[in-house]
Amino acid sequence: MKYCKKCLQPDTRPNIKFNTEGVCYACLYEEEKSKIDWKAREAELKSIAEWAKSKNRIYDCVVGVSGGKDSTYQAFYAKEKLGLNVLLVNNEPDCMTDIGKKNIENLINHGFDIIKIRTNPNKLRLLTKDAFYKYGNPIKPSEYSLWCSAYKIALKFDIPLIIQGENAALTLGLENGLGRDGNALNVNEGNTLAGGNAKDLLIDGVDMKDLYFYDFPKKGEFSNKDIRGIYLQYYAKEWSQVQNADFSIARGLLGRANENLHDIGRYRRYTALDSDMQILNQMLKYLKFGFGFATDEACYDIREGRLSREDAIWLVQQYDGKCGEKYIQEFCDYIEISEEEFWRVVDNFVNKELFFKDKVTGKWIPKFKVGEDFIV
Repeated sequence: MKYCKKCLQPDTRPNIKFNTEGVCYACLYEEEKSKIDWKAREAELKSIAEWAKSKNRIYDCVVGVSGGKDSTYQAFYAKEKLGLNVLLVNNEPDCMTDIGKKNIENLINHGFDIIKIRTNPNKLRLLTKDAFYKYGNPIKPSEYSLWCSAYKIALKFDIPLIIQGENAALTLGLENGLGRDGNALNVNEGNTLAGGNAKDLLIDGVDMKDLYFYDFPKKGEFSNKDIRGIYLQYYAKEWSQVQNADFSIARGLLGRANENLHDIGRYRRYTALDSDMQILNQMLKYLKFGFGFATDEACYDIREGRLSREDAIWLVQQYDGKCGEKYIQEFCDYIEISEEEFWRVVDNFVNKELFFKDKVTGKWIPKFKVGEDFIV
């Protein structure tokens, strides 16, 4: 396990890319940003917006929203800065939090039309349980529908433009099918969707008719209807995790204000707002790869000059991989298993090269030290 020499990105992240000097591509992109002609990018974005308006459709663009900081920023940017008539699409997760519901209502009350989609909860529960046992990733099925829904709606309503947020190939430094540009029609090639083929989710009790909103459309469907998809982060210089949060908070976004940071496994309160299962999933990610969401937060902050690497290490040590007992119990109740069974399954996915189990407490303890290369 090796860390980026500038931030705290580990090489255990799937599809991560480092240069010969041990610097991750996300840090290299941050350096590249100072050389980008942002005025030209903004002009290109405005040209795309004018193209969408020229289609004279009922809606100019679709923005998929969870009610979080990034999608809230995307919605307002499209409406206020680009002057687009926006249709929001919310794919509601099962067991959506009260905070998530209020944040969606906040968007609506700011004057947006919205389509809310909730897939069959009985089928989703089956898919979630299967994904937990099969991949150690219970949110995998809901990620399919979360990403696919905006694209499905754009096709059904002949909406010319889909506006996504960040391109993970740039902000995480990945080398995969996403590309390093502003084209978001390839979003299904990222790590999460792995192509977005719903047939990969088929299990007993679930057939393809149940998976309409989980199946990513074929690329030819977009070209046939002259539909484009873009990453706003590629065009907007001001895009950042903290800026997006500050912007959205000023417009009514609620966070996890009353929760212990150690329970949510991060040091900011404005992520994973619509579903508690995301918190549990970050703990699972930590046990599989040696990093969780606090590492992601710290890397953003180091690259953008808000934290030194040394201070970031302390925050990661404090919060990374943590998950409150109540979230574990909620999940066990949801898929109807005991907590003992939960940990039995989790143990199968723990990276034994990075963690050892304490014989007294039964807890998994890292063999590595944050920020220091670890040789197995």
